Amino acid sequence: MKKKFSLSLFIIFLLCLIGFFTLPYLKKEETITPIDLTVTVMSITEDTVTILDDHNTIYTFPIEHLHVSSGDTLVITYTGILDSKKEIQEGKITNYEIIEIAKKENEIPTSWQDNGIFSEYYSLAYEKLKTLSIEEKIAQLLLVRFPKSTEKAIEDIKEYPFGGYLLFARDFKNKTEKEVQEMISSVQKASSIPLLIAVDEEGGKVVRISSNPKLVNSPFQSPRELYLLGGFEEIKKDTILKNNILHNLGINLNLAPVVDVSTNTNDFMYPRTLGEGSLLTSTFAKVVIEASKNTTVSYTLKHFPGYGNTLDTHKNSAYNQASLKELEEVHLPPFKAGIEAGAESVLVSHNITTSIDQENPASLSISIHNLLRKDLNFSGIIITDDLSMGATSSIPNVFLKALIAGNDLLITSDYINAFSSIKEALDNGEISEELIDRHVFRVLAWKYYKNLITKEQK
Repeated sequence: MKKKFSLSLFIIFLLCLIGFFTLPYLKKEETITPIDLTVTVMSITEDTVTILDDHNTIYTFPIEHLHVSSGDTLVITYTGILDSKKEIQEGKITNYEIIEIAKKENEIPTSWQDNGIFSEYYSLAYEKLKTLSIEEKIAQLLLVRFPKSTEKAIEDIKEYPFGGYLLFARDFKNKTEKEVQEMISSVQKASSIPLLIAVDEEGGKVVRISSNPKLVNSPFQSPRELYLLGGFEEIKKDTILKNNILHNLGINLNLAPVVDVSTNTNDFMYPRTLGEGSLLTSTFAKVVIEASKNTTVSYTLKHFPGYGNTLDTHKNSAYNQASLKELEEVHLPPFKAGIEAGAESVLVSHNITTSIDQENPASLSISIHNLLRKDLNFSGIIITDDLSMGATSSIPNVFLKALIAGNDLLITSDYINAFSSIKEALDNGEISEELIDRHVFRVLAWKYYKNLITKEQK
């Protein structure tokens, strides 16, 4: 009896002790201090409202009692934890006020200004932006697959002044250097706004230009082959040679290098990577980006946030099961190194990265884009992988979702549907013109930075 009594007293004492230590944390959870934020409403659906704060971080909330329109500027009082890695915030907007912000005619909105890579050209980009029609703005967001004939490309560019064209091996097949130069020159002359002319010239498995011996004596080697041949010095020489060839043809954007970390020869992405760990892949990213700077050809880090051992997204959805710790320690460092070296653009994959967003492909995920903008401090151009790929082609409103997620350029061959879906969403108030303007502003600043548009062309 005595033992039972003693045991009961011990249990009561233990419960009191646990309560004593956990009470402060419980109280802390209950009394989260409300915060005030000034935000802009970027898009609205029946269930949610998506806003952008002054640090280019995107948040989506349940719409609940909010009565606002796309484009409104609000001061919101928010109770809870704001988590940029959550697709839908779990806290509550307890109060809000629509405010008017006085805008001077020639003054760039304060929230658009930063010390980003293109910031020297923001004034020119803003002046140019104000001269564009809404149709021209929407078209600038599209990086479109080059059609089967130059004549069709010229016809399309006159109706839809795209941000640029993406060329594949078929567009170079059997052509001479002069024929390629004339093809590209003719579409540039037809465009009212200078075009990005892009290719995937990675080397190895993916060679668009160097698959044609009339243009390059032999196909460019893969990063792995170059590294084994002569280390990073060989990779640097190869990048410079590639730059010269692309520039000579009139190409100004290479969707390379692949900075995914893969050391397993069975991985789908392995043949396109350096085939080494995070540290050496980070050096690879740095070397390629630095070798491409101060040329007319921009390079693109891909496939954010890291492809890892994921399956091929050209055909179906694919899941990247890497933990958040593995992403941070293994897959993100090469992107960070490339960004710090001056990368101007990053291409986002269609993989579903389950440790961050279990539902959306990275290309359509607000959380993934916040990771790139906020955590990696990237101020350049974010590009989707091709939205016609199997992993995204059947997703409803895919172009709209890609834009809302934070992409500046959408790769597509279905440009008519892309254009009309964005225009329709704007017309019905689902998205704001400011959402479009912010992305186009960044694309135009890039084109000035690249000297595609000159000061005289403003």
